[in-house]
Amino acid sequence: MGDDVKHFVLVHGVCHGSWCWYRLIALLKQAGHRVTALDLGACGINPKQLNEITSVWDYVHPLMEFMASLPQGESVILVGHSYAGLCISLAMESFPEKVSLGVFVTAYMPDFKSPPLTLIQEDLELAKVLMRPNGLFMEDFSKEGMLTEEKYGSIDRVFIVCEEDEVMKEDFQRLIIEDSPPKEVILIREAGHMVMLSKPSELCQRLLEVAGRYHRLS
Repeated sequence: MGDDVKHFVLVHGVCHGSWCWYRLIALLKQAGHRVTALDLGACGINPKQLNEITSVWDYVHPLMEFMASLPQGESVILVGHSYAGLCISLAMESFPEKVSLGVFVTAYMPDFKSPPLTLIQEDLELAKVLMRPNGLFMEDFSKEGMLTEEKYGSIDRVFIVCEEDEVMKEDFQRLIIEDSPPKEVILIREAGHMVMLSKPSELCQRLLEVAGRYHRLS
């Protein structure tokens, strides 16, 4: 893979699948980059049934399996939407040497100083929207030490704010940013929660810009 070619790994939010990225995938590939869009456990075309997903680790298994399969020396840009901010955070903690940048698209972006559950509880209305039949893995995310400064905290993070998000309101996005300041904050104006569908060209451009600024070459 050439020095200028980046590998973007796109991770969907709750109740979605890799399909939601189809417009962005085409644009990133047209720009000459590699793209992997994953279906998490029991989502999209993933063969697991919902009743088989009993922990967050079952849910993120496809992401963790993919990260483990990357060759040593290869790094990717993780892009998480909404609830998937928590998922890519776990991957950043588990494989810090394989992640050059974490991009949180109107997403949960936890701080390593407290359990991720603290962040979920800050917006109970959003938690209700995201609620799955087996919950949001509240018990899993209540554990101390899930994220550390040495691993998760060592990776550059960028947060993309969607101005007209009716699911994760801008005020809550700003609260997340205040609690866990990233390297950069980008605002996409007049963008709703599903920005990858409503404004794929602008999202693509923003991703390419931050990839050029922060991506550590393998």
